[in-house]
Amino acid sequence: MNIQRPVQVLLATAILVALSGCSLGPGQRMMRDASVPSGDGDAQSDVRMVPITQSLVAAPRTAVALPPALAQYRPEAYRIQPGDTLIVTVWDHPELTTPAGNQQQATTNGRLVQPDGSFFFPYAGKLNVTDQTIEQVRSTLASRLSQYLKSPQVDVNVVGHGAKVSLQGAFEDTAPQEFTTVPLTLSQAVGRARINVAEADLSGFVLTRDGTDYPLDLDALNRGTVAADVYLKPGDRLYMPFNDRKQVYVIGEVLRPQALTFKTTDMSLTQALGRTGGLNPVTAKGGAVYVIRGMEDNAADQATVYHLDATSPVAFTLADRFSLRPGDVVWVGPAGVTRWNRFLTQLLPLSGIISNAASAQYNFDRGN
Repeated sequence: MNIQRPVQVLLATAILVALSGCSLGPGQRMMRDASVPSGDGDAQSDVRMVPITQSLVAAPRTAVALPPALAQYRPEAYRIQPGDTLIVTVWDHPELTTPAGNQQQATTNGRLVQPDGSFFFPYAGKLNVTDQTIEQVRSTLASRLSQYLKSPQVDVNVVGHGAKVSLQGAFEDTAPQEFTTVPLTLSQAVGRARINVAEADLSGFVLTRDGTDYPLDLDALNRGTVAADVYLKPGDRLYMPFNDRKQVYVIGEVLRPQALTFKTTDMSLTQALGRTGGLNPVTAKGGAVYVIRGMEDNAADQATVYHLDATSPVAFTLADRFSLRPGDVVWVGPAGVTRWNRFLTQLLPLSGIISNAASAQYNFDRGN
């Protein structure tokens, strides 16, 4: 019995079946032709095809500015807060100035402003000093002490500060920072805290003041120029989000398929392809670069597939101006020869199975 004829027939049948299906395999083929005009779709499809053209990427960037409430705020003279430690010097009266002795640290001789804003000093009694300036406190103490001392010379200094700004999120140091008599700015606070560059989302920064959240895109604000500084207030909260939930996925015929995180406001298509090593020069099809957007909201809106024909180097000038969004999927399709080679790779094991099965049947027949 000649087993070659059945094997040839089976192989030919397998080839015809495979070619009659999708030669790209599951997930390897776009269902719409990229030549469909921008915005076109059909009643049967929930995907809209849009070519990446000069007109699509020509829109200028929207200018980003500081919220007026933050830009216009200017700190006044330092005001006493609960938790501050005050040193009161009464000249020629060391028993009032350093009751713990001259050898002690300044904070030991200092007096703490209580949580209710009260402050006690001998002969002056209990005072409410919250939100008062240092000069106001000095004047009040001098007036009270003048009832017991002749022309008292009084000086007041803050040696410990209770007012703080809190920090959360992607900072190296999230310890609260104290306010001093020198105004504290946003750049100073962020610089001291040190941003975790690898994990921070600079575009999602939020400053919370008096119960109001102010989103600040630190990347956009400082793009090209240095933004005007923001003065902080006691009680401000600074939050730098992590970037682990803002990703774009680059798959298909690139050298290093992976998920890329957003560290700044946006990411261009060129940057995404560059960070994954670029198109695979052996297997990629330059005319099949797609950006799939909106699949997570497909139930509410039509998904969009943007197409870039990257067969010309000029196309990458368009890609450099095409901004990706979190959740986008960048897919690079395979070249025709790649599809055929993959088909053969999948077919050869199948031919071996068929050949082994035919040989086993032939041996079984001979044995009988």
